[in-house]
Amino acid sequence: MTVYRDRQTDLDALDDIPGTRIFTAARARQGYHLNQFAMSLMVATNRDRFRSDERAYLDQWPMTEAQKQAVLVRDFNRAIELGGNIYFLAKLIFADGISFAQGVSTMTDMSFEDYTAMMIAGGRSPVGLRSIRDNY
Repeated sequence: MTVYRDRQTDLDALDDIPGTRIFTAARARQGYHLNQFAMSLMVATNRDRFRSDERAYLDQWPMTEAQKQAVLVRDFNRAIELGGNIYFLAKLIFADGISFAQGVSTMTDMSFEDYTAMMIAGGRSPVGLRSIRDNY
């Protein structure tokens, strides 16, 4: 017997994980230009152009205004929600001259020191809120 599953329902269920955004094909399409912008920062002259006028550089990319604002304020959680991929967004973190750990620590409600201590101690506890829908 063949069991057919509703793939969209399966993907929607992934959004039930608190604080987690799974990089699906839909998010990849949504964030294509955002991620291409981030990859452009691998080139030193592009980083210099971006640093000299961030808004003008962003306006060269057909991103949504929400995506541009997420970049401008360095809201990596929002950028990921809008289709950004953390591995591409890392180029923006490095363009800012900070470490990856410093960049991703801004995605938490912790100071960099507290974030580092948590990671050294083994990361976040698996105990706690595991489902938004079920408040579990």
